[in-house]
Amino acid sequence: MARKITFINYKGGVGKTSCIVNIAAFLARTGKRVLLVDLDAQSNSSIWLMRVERWNTLNTTRKGSIYSIFEPGEQKLQDILVRDVVEERDGKKLLPGLDLLPTTFDLIDLEHEYDPPDHEPVYVRFWNQLKAMEADYDYILFDCPPNVLRASQCGLFSANEVIVPANPDALSLIGFTLLTAKLMQFNERSATFRTAGMGNQALINGVLFNSVKTSTDIEVPKMRMQFRINQFRNQKKVSPQTRIFKAMVRDAIVVRRAVTLGLPVLCIGNAMGTEGVFEDYEAVTRELESLTPLQKPQSTPNPYPQPVTSHERENARIS
Repeated sequence: MARKITFINYKGGVGKTSCIVNIAAFLARTGKRVLLVDLDAQSNSSIWLMRVERWNTLNTTRKGSIYSIFEPGEQKLQDILVRDVVEERDGKKLLPGLDLLPTTFDLIDLEHEYDPPDHEPVYVRFWNQLKAMEADYDYILFDCPPNVLRASQCGLFSANEVIVPANPDALSLIGFTLLTAKLMQFNERSATFRTAGMGNQALINGVLFNSVKTSTDIEVPKMRMQFRINQFRNQKKVSPQTRIFKAMVRDAIVVRRAVTLGLPVLCIGNAMGTEGVFEDYEAVTRELESLTPLQKPQSTPNPYPQPVTSHERENARIS
């Protein structure tokens, strides 16, 4: 069974897409079969890996993207799969084993315009199609927007683990706090739709510090994040195994160049210099592979938190 991991934080702008694209690339480089699922209507992963020219065809025709399985509903996920997505401009494949389920801007219509038939949750339709593809992959990674609305729910329902990319700042800590509450609420609401063989519901398995500037004192943000993780462990809101990654990714210009080139960092080569970020992504990927399977929090009479209160928000802000 594929290892299914969602990358999400309630705080936007943390570099989630750069993390997932480059981790997916390093996994593929080691021979793993990887599927990256773009569930963010901003389409950053899709545009990055397909380049604007290829992606714009999907965006213009409104066919071949994830929203197509919902509206008009004539395609399935298997129909829109882009195999070995990373390639040169002449079509030469550069990274066999990394596939993409692309999205376009129309995915935003899933939130307000789409009317599910027979009140079927969108995440149920999505999972019923994805599970037919699961056996083809070692890893399925979901790139989700900073919320737990319909598109994100597709990734969270399908995944068993959550990685939270974060910056070393107070807003990322607040985002982590809100995400934890919203995730547990969603898990409670969606529990009746799960079937045998899906594995445990998605639980946070790690926090990954990203875009760390050289001058940043990382120890204080790490201490605050660890305090919050310990607090949530005691409250049975996260897995006992939830941890901060030992490896982290530094801020580097080469990542922005990689986006412009439409290539993961590892495909750029050393001509431009990778500012050490090549080794960062490599270390993060190795650590991700080494994480042990999650354990569910011990059951309690009411393991799911109430909506986040203003007091909890204030605690997240000042801790």
